[in-house]
Amino acid sequence: MSAPASSSAALPIAHVVLRILIVVNWLSGAAILALLVVMPNEQWIMSAFKLSPSPEAERLVMGLRAIAVLGLAAIPLNYAILKRLLAMVETVRAGDPFVAINADRLQTIAWTLFALQLLSLVIGAIARHVSTPEHPLHLDAGFSINGWLAVLLTFLLARVFAEGTLMREDLAGMV
Repeated sequence: MSAPASSSAALPIAHVVLRILIVVNWLSGAAILALLVVMPNEQWIMSAFKLSPSPEAERLVMGLRAIAVLGLAAIPLNYAILKRLLAMVETVRAGDPFVAINADRLQTIAWTLFALQLLSLVIGAIARHVSTPEHPLHLDAGFSINGWLAVLLTFLLARVFAEGTLMREDLAGMV
């Protein structure tokens, strides 16, 4: 027989990890913003990538700036996911995960993951466009089968939670 959910060691760990990820997410946003605002010097970027002045170098710098701006757009999306996951962990800790709000949270997470996958496609396209044989730009962005599977799985899980909530309400009405 398994222990009740409230005594599971995984829940406090998940809670702490999600809190840490929220802080890391905001720190990442601050770092990206600092790169865009504090260090917008084109010479600095060109020397970091060992570029000599040329149209290709200018295109690469503009592409990197566009990617950084899109990276900033990902920060609130990540935050939306993390906050909803944290709230779901709290309902599990309370012993009541199959509630309508969790189905809604999962639905929102699924749409947010979808938006992040689209953002990754755009970032990957920019990276391919500005990359040159002399200065290739390799990013972990673009199409991800695992990312799209996560989107589908989350939509499915949201539906499972919605159905579970309805079944629970029906059962409570019968008793």
